[in-house]
Amino acid sequence: MNTQKYKSHAKVNLGLRIVNKREDGYHNIDSLFVELNLHDTISFSPSDTFSLSTNFPDLPDDDSNLVTKAYNLLHPDKTKSTPEYTIHVEKKIPMGSGLGGGSSNAATTLKILNRLWGCDYNNKNLCKIGTSLGADVPFFIDGGIQHVTGIGEVLKPVNFDTIQGLHFLLIVPDIHISTAWAYKALNISLQSNKSVPKFSALKGPVNWQLFENDFERVIRSTYPEIDEIKSQLYNCGAIYAGMSGSGSTVFGIFDNRELLQNSSEQFTQCQSFITFPHII
Repeated sequence: MNTQKYKSHAKVNLGLRIVNKREDGYHNIDSLFVELNLHDTISFSPSDTFSLSTNFPDLPDDDSNLVTKAYNLLHPDKTKSTPEYTIHVEKKIPMGSGLGGGSSNAATTLKILNRLWGCDYNNKNLCKIGTSLGADVPFFIDGGIQHVTGIGEVLKPVNFDTIQGLHFLLIVPDIHISTAWAYKALNISLQSNKSVPKFSALKGPVNWQLFENDFERVIRSTYPEIDEIKSQLYNCGAIYAGMSGSGSTVFGIFDNRELLQNSSEQFTQCQSFITFPHII
């Protein structure tokens, strides 16, 4: 059996502004997405029928899984002579952590099946298809570092040379923060025209403190461990620390590998990962 394996990368939000709530219930955002080397591995094996399996017992393997939804969405366009596939997702990205693991899995499935099935969609069209699966899916079609607006579907690749050579320490506390609850706590009005401050310039010296996450100010009172982890990361020598998405992952950016390694040893009560930007 000719099994093919592909990486499905995580991301962090370097800053996240919630601009307003739309009439369709979604929220417009302004953020910088950074794809990371941390990844799941997705295996595709030719088969007579489709099936999905994972190494994670709590991850659904039915029609509610984004991988299955991506498979079914592209299936009508497959070339008749191409096979079905069994798919196995080897998870490493923590679920519900603000790192985009599920969206990344869906995007990887779209990209790989597009090629294996000869669907011949370009990346722009795959992004449109991906939007129907989730707001973060389009980003993972191209990945890299992108300025993200709209609900997540308006993407602009950016050059951020400063971030190359930096390392990220991801700290994942054992808490679950509901994205729906976080948005409700922000209490964004339907037609808010809140001005969106620009993030730091990406060339030359970076003012890291301009990369703010709006969710942090409403989450900290209910989940004080978020601020505690941020403070600890700064005390350990991080040049920046922030929460990704609506959490619960908190990450520190380090320009010193020794400080990075020493810092990772301070978080024995949490799941942690050392990684770096995935820039092709």
